[in-house]
Amino acid sequence: MLPAVLVLFAVGVLAVLPLGRLVTAALVHDGVFDATLLIQRLARGATQRAILNTLDTSFFGALLALAIGAPFAFLIALTDMPWRRMQGFLLLLPLMIAPQVTALAWMHLLGPSSALLGALGMAPPPGTANPLLGRGGIIALFGVQHAPIVFITLRAGLALVPRDYVEAARSAGSGPLAVVWRIILPLLRPYLIAAVALAFVSGVGNFGIPALLGMPQNYLTLATLIYQQLASNGPAVLPQVAVLSLLIGVIALVGVGVQVAALRGGGFAMGRGMPVRFGLGRWRWPLAMGGLAVIGFMLFLPLVALVATSLVPAYGVPLSLSTLTGDNYVEVLVRQASTARAFFNSGYLSLLAAALLAVLAVPMALGLARLRPGLRQVTNGALELPYALPGIVLAIACILLFLRPLPLLGSLYATPWIILVAYLMRFAALALKPVDVALAQIPPNLLEAAAASGAGPLRRLVTIAAPLVAPASAAGALLVFMSAFNELTVSALLWSSRNETLGVILFSLEEAGLSTQAAAIAVVTVGVVVVLLLVLDRLGRRLPAGTLPWR
Repeated sequence: MLPAVLVLFAVGVLAVLPLGRLVTAALVHDGVFDATLLIQRLARGATQRAILNTLDTSFFGALLALAIGAPFAFLIALTDMPWRRMQGFLLLLPLMIAPQVTALAWMHLLGPSSALLGALGMAPPPGTANPLLGRGGIIALFGVQHAPIVFITLRAGLALVPRDYVEAARSAGSGPLAVVWRIILPLLRPYLIAAVALAFVSGVGNFGIPALLGMPQNYLTLATLIYQQLASNGPAVLPQVAVLSLLIGVIALVGVGVQVAALRGGGFAMGRGMPVRFGLGRWRWPLAMGGLAVIGFMLFLPLVALVATSLVPAYGVPLSLSTLTGDNYVEVLVRQASTARAFFNSGYLSLLAAALLAVLAVPMALGLARLRPGLRQVTNGALELPYALPGIVLAIACILLFLRPLPLLGSLYATPWIILVAYLMRFAALALKPVDVALAQIPPNLLEAAAASGAGPLRRLVTIAAPLVAPASAAGALLVFMSAFNELTVSALLWSSRNETLGVILFSLEEAGLSTQAAAIAVVTVGVVVVLLLVLDRLGRRLPAGTLPWR
């Protein structure tokens, strides 16, 4: 009973309370429902343009993500292509790298001041506009950033395709392409729709890419419009930005609804997965090399450009032996107080969030398991809502919730604790999922035998459940730390003086023209993410199948 009460309380605090406060601020005035502010906001030209820009870039970015992620999903899940697992692991890296880092890396690759292209004598003429600025660049990087979402979703669907259908088609003489076109693709249609919907929702909430590529040309999405208005006017415009946040939330929820509806139609008559892989014959190695070339262009070339920028003394200087310097790293790690403070702030806030959620995940998973199926589904959906909704929506909800003083605590606004609370709200579902999967693998008779022997709920939790799911809990904590360490969408609106995070500092340095220092910070954060991913991959050998998407 106690774990069930705990999970319901956690859902109320982490999900229902902040989002309920946002809806109230946007639609309830003086205790009465009033949509006047919403209608006035919708009538403004700036809002309408931001809505259209958000829908446009998110939709076409999702289609591009499908074009990139789907071929990899088919080749890795269905064929004997060499280096499949390595390519699946590498393809997930763009999803783990912060959007602002992705944008920065591509800007430093293709711009006229590119240190890498300058070193190769291929840089565009000085004064040439960066080709990524504006709508086209946002769509292109949405495609790159969200292709892993498509890959994960389709690969999950392909693992459930009934082998009986495939074997019957092969026995009837159908070749691999015919089987894919006539059998697998029709069965996979719900997952294709769900993948596009998830990529669309991710684009709606993406702040880092539109901020760096759109704001310089006044091409605003809803997320950047909220940031611009709140940064210019402060808390005085909270009712207006609450309305804009509600609009983003509604658009995102429509996308989530499409994804859920699609997957409801994704069940197969026979549940056995397909063990057979199609042989590629003489195409095995050409396709493997082609896949690595695509990943290299999408991931490694921009990161090399980012490293090159971080190693020159000033932005626009070509990289050479005479210009090579590590001074930018010394500057951001040692000399500059704000950047050193940002590393400390991001480190301890992310570590605290990861540790707290790792501890809470086990009793919460046990509590969910004890709820009735209908209530469990609703509770789980409510807990996932802050993660599914754009981070900027959660940030506005936290400001509304914690701006006024709380009993005993006072106001959390303009303190680091509001960022920590937002991290707990946003990443609770991320920490819970691996534990939930691991808990499902524990035989029920273990806990039942302990209960029959007189062990209470707390003792069963500490002596049986917690040790068995500890590796999954650690994996969830690492996922939370990676996600929070250099995120920008939430902290862009919640940071205050001396409470800067890495995402905020990186964005501020780039806006101030200190691109080499921003690049140095970005390289360090990417290094941290890659190391943690390798640790997770090693830990994945002790986790249940399906806990980590690339294993």
